[in-house]
Amino acid sequence: MDTGLIGILTALLAASVRMATPLTLAGLGETFSEKSGILNIGLEGIMLSGAFFSFIFAYYSQSILLGLLGGCLGGVFISMIHGYLSVRLNVDQTIAGLALNFLALGLTSFFFLMAFGRTTDLPECPVVHQIAIPLLSDIPIIGPAFFNQDPFIYLTFLLVALCYVVLHRTEWGINIQATGEHPRAADAAGISVSGTRYRAALLNGVFGGLGGSYLTLALLGFFMENITSGKGYIALVVVILGRRHPVGVLMAAILVGAAEALQFRMQTMGFGIPSQVFNMFPYVITVLVLLFSIGKNRTPAALGEPYIRNNR
Repeated sequence: MDTGLIGILTALLAASVRMATPLTLAGLGETFSEKSGILNIGLEGIMLSGAFFSFIFAYYSQSILLGLLGGCLGGVFISMIHGYLSVRLNVDQTIAGLALNFLALGLTSFFFLMAFGRTTDLPECPVVHQIAIPLLSDIPIIGPAFFNQDPFIYLTFLLVALCYVVLHRTEWGINIQATGEHPRAADAAGISVSGTRYRAALLNGVFGGLGGSYLTLALLGFFMENITSGKGYIALVVVILGRRHPVGVLMAAILVGAAEALQFRMQTMGFGIPSQVFNMFPYVITVLVLLFSIGKNRTPAALGEPYIRNNR
């Protein structure tokens, strides 16, 4: 194979994995949430809050670990509000998610303005660096893409495997799926529906916050208004395409990430096409793949439906 072509494929695959990482992390959290019966379309707000607080913690402490902690706390803050509204108050989960997206956008923009004022020079925070795994990183094409990346990406692969084990090989994973399929039967069997859904919402916040943290602590190194730019909504599509299965979520995220990476590659190749067309590319691919998946995806039976114990 031509050396130039190998270089292009290697760079494209590596970029696809990087673009897929925040989508995978947020998608894993949403998978737990939806498996438990809570539809949280507030992923955009969770990721945005995670990105902001990870930046703030890392900027003032100059510690990536504290930045990660801040990102998780920021994601949990938004997710648990949605969990409370959905589980305790039984509000419409879709409306609550949308409202929290707007809330997170407004709050993070306001807090950033209060902290740094209006400036064209964006303050920077420490970022993680790539770590090559000996021998494996030398494998042509897939080596640099999967084994010469930053710790976030290695953590993501580990979490995919861990989430699979938890959901499909543990009692708690079975309980989560039971509350999403038939909460009344789960309640009769002694499973706390509310407690299970709150814990799923907590995980959704942690994973979504990590996804937002990746944007500031790995990809960019700074925060700006609306830094997620719709990635939370794309993560929701990734969950659907991945059929709420951890490995499926990863594969779907890499597919969408490849479309985004290809967009940047095509822009740098100097095609005489308006840049807006390239910006549309990942979203067009997402919609097309979603259309082809219609009728092939089964949702949990009680997804989005509040559980009121005393109602019959």
